[in-house]
Amino acid sequence: MNRDCGSKGRMRLVTQIEEQLKEIKDVDVLLENILSGARKIVNADAGSIYEYDGKENKLWIRYSQNDTLQKQLAPGEKLPYISFYLVPTNRSVSGYCALSKKIINIPDVYSMPEYMDEESKESRPFEFDSENDGRTGYHTQSMLAIPLIMTNGNILGVLQIINAKDADGSVIPFSKDDEFYISRFASKVGSIYEYAYLTRLNIDRLVKTAGFRDPKETGRHVERVSRFSLEIYDRYAANKNIPEKERDKFRDNLRLAARCHDVGKVAVPDEILKKQGCLNEDERDIMKGHTCIGAQIFTPVENDLDIMARDVCLHHHDRWDGGRKGYPKQYDYMSYVPATKMPRGLEQSLQGEEIPLAARIVALADVYDALRHKRYYKSEWTAEDTFREIESQRGRQFDPQIVDALLQIRDRLEAINSAIG
Repeated sequence: MNRDCGSKGRMRLVTQIEEQLKEIKDVDVLLENILSGARKIVNADAGSIYEYDGKENKLWIRYSQNDTLQKQLAPGEKLPYISFYLVPTNRSVSGYCALSKKIINIPDVYSMPEYMDEESKESRPFEFDSENDGRTGYHTQSMLAIPLIMTNGNILGVLQIINAKDADGSVIPFSKDDEFYISRFASKVGSIYEYAYLTRLNIDRLVKTAGFRDPKETGRHVERVSRFSLEIYDRYAANKNIPEKERDKFRDNLRLAARCHDVGKVAVPDEILKKQGCLNEDERDIMKGHTCIGAQIFTPVENDLDIMARDVCLHHHDRWDGGRKGYPKQYDYMSYVPATKMPRGLEQSLQGEEIPLAARIVALADVYDALRHKRYYKSEWTAEDTFREIESQRGRQFDPQIVDALLQIRDRLEAINSAIG
């Protein structure tokens, strides 16, 4: 963003970013784009976004961005995955911002004046934690912390924007104009977030219903598969040079669609769903019907999310090579009757790129998670054994290019797996 483009140009940019955010359905994707949008408005080099958990009184860091550090990485790579929280107190910048609901503008975090606000003479109760700078070699200088407040007045989170830059790329303090435009932007974020939150809430209610029926499927499993799917797609998209606009739309729908991959289990009989042991062949044929039930839930389709969720539900057990173990292939899912056996020996195998991309990604993310965690029929696999098994199924069970993407980000996936537990 050019700071010399004038007030009308900056306001147009704010409005343009707001309109783009309104199209996003998933909360996490929205938070990531709120951060990047805010940085663009004030031409900031880096920043983080924290989401407030009112039940536990925690500020969770959701996303961090840093152009300087990102440029040091190879194309397609991401900054290390981090996950931590802090209890908001007046001792930290983000904590004070959340509690006071005030914007904090610090010209130089290593040389803060005795009073932050010259007009009110309000004492500076917080201090800057330089641990991250020491670990990464980055130098934080100017900082702008902005509270994100929902329409009901509750705190949503905090935007922490770092190192404003002028036209020559030199770090400068954030100006009063920056405060004005970012405040205008932040005032709209609450209502946009609430819309995305309601969309996620409706999806999660559906997922929770299926989860109540199946004690083996937990909310953590659903969250992990959703996050793994997004990370795999991001690397796949980078490898394929998929245009940014297409990539953004796909990943937004993918985060939600991946959460729905097993909602069809809601119609599987208890004696099969809750069986503490291996299923026999007839029971497996009934269990396979969960793919068709999930697809029926999202039929008729009304939007792109419905289409992707239907495809993920229906095809996340199909095999890349079209092998006989894959299902339901090209079976007419609308003809399936709940709690009945899926037909055996189905012809016209669905294979390769005939399987929707989202389903191919979720299939791999689901298996990765299943191998890395204990199930009633198996113990937890090590990371080494898991990646070896996945590589052995490259071009057989899984799309080779998606396997390649997963193997390129194995450290990031393991970090997410450890963080969610």
